[in-house]
Amino acid sequence: MTQKQKQTSTYPLRLPSSLKMAVREISREDGTSINQFVATAVAEKITAMRTAEFFAERSDEADIQAARQLLKRSGGEPPHASDRLGEDEVGGR
Repeated sequence: MTQKQKQTSTYPLRLPSSLKMAVREISREDGTSINQFVATAVAEKITAMRTAEFFAERSDEADIQAARQLLKRSGGEPPHASDRLGEDEVGGR
């Protein structure tokens, strides 16, 4: 592990009691620490926000007409029988 990967910082976090109790319960059920749960939750939120930004920035560049044409095109050959999922593989669909 590199030195950069080991760097962490401390941030005092104030949570409402009800939220802290919920985090404590969930992290205990999950077998993680409260710190690990909060760090993961923050990372997930950052990822979601950056993903939304990514698509928002690119939406102006989208060519909707070209996408519709692509979807309307006639297909090639149907899937080979070995490419189809069996009833037990469909997963409840």
